[in-house]
Amino acid sequence: MAKAEEKDKKDKPDEMDRKATNSVDASDGGSGAETGLNGSDEKENEPTAEGKMHIKVYSPYQVYFNDQANSISAVNETGPFDILPQHHKFLTLLSPCELVIATDEKGEQKIKISRGIMFVKEDRIAVFLDV
Repeated sequence: MAKAEEKDKKDKPDEMDRKATNSVDASDGGSGAETGLNGSDEKENEPTAEGKMHIKVYSPYQVYFNDQANSISAVNETGPFDILPQHHKFLTLLSPCELVIATDEKGEQKIKISRGIMFVKEDRIAVFLDV
């Protein structure tokens, strides 16, 4: 781990506490890198299980969720909506809301956001925050 990352983690002790809970507040802009600059992670390249989707929720400096899930719920200008496996291509601007990601292993993961963009393609969902 680079010295800059070590210093960043020491300056933000509550960062680890927030990750241990099922609810995260991404509306404050987040900080602290969890992945490399290109945001790559091994989980993205894994094949998606039957009836699942791969969801990645991230900002320029932090990854909030990067795993397989059953569904994701959010809000856009027209109202609340859900994305399930085998959804058609979809692109939308997200309104301030709480993203709800349903998983078998961890139950519902909630991420409070102030704004974002969601892109859905072939059971892969990318949610870009703070753009």
